[in-house]
Amino acid sequence: MQPRGPLMIEHRLIDRMIERIKTELQQIEQTGKADPLFVDVAVDFIRTYADRTHHGKEEQIMFRELGKKELSEKDRSVMDELVQEHILGRELTADLVEANRRYKNGIEKALSTIVVKLKTLVDFYPKHIEKEDKSFFPDTMAYLSQEEQERMLKEFWEFDRQMIHEKYRMLVDGLKL
Repeated sequence: MQPRGPLMIEHRLIDRMIERIKTELQQIEQTGKADPLFVDVAVDFIRTYADRTHHGKEEQIMFRELGKKELSEKDRSVMDELVQEHILGRELTADLVEANRRYKNGIEKALSTIVVKLKTLVDFYPKHIEKEDKSFFPDTMAYLSQEEQERMLKEFWEFDRQMIHEKYRMLVDGLKL
């Protein structure tokens, strides 16, 4: 298996979550109310799975290794775009967290920000995923030898193995005594 395989499998789960968010947006439009718990779950998924786990492997492993290669101008440019898109995703998610906090505290006008941020994420992720799946991943695997790809896969597995421990260590560290 090439390193793009596990990343593309992760994309399918992200796609499924985006579909759930679309359904929630329809509910919000019908009722004029958001479910703050759903927003919290969506944020947790985006932060932990899509960003920290998935984008973490891309940025900290794949992009690091590709950065050592003499990429074409196009491939380097796309890699830089992807990093900027990851940053945008983090900013959107932070804005969503703040809007949801305000909404939970009774500030009804925060609902419009929740809707805008969810819609932006729903629009953003499919385009980002398509760019990776159909262009960047296939184009850049040619820069890596079979041995480099195998090492990258092993590093992906180790990265994933550590994630659950990192998530819950942060959770415990954040609890107030």
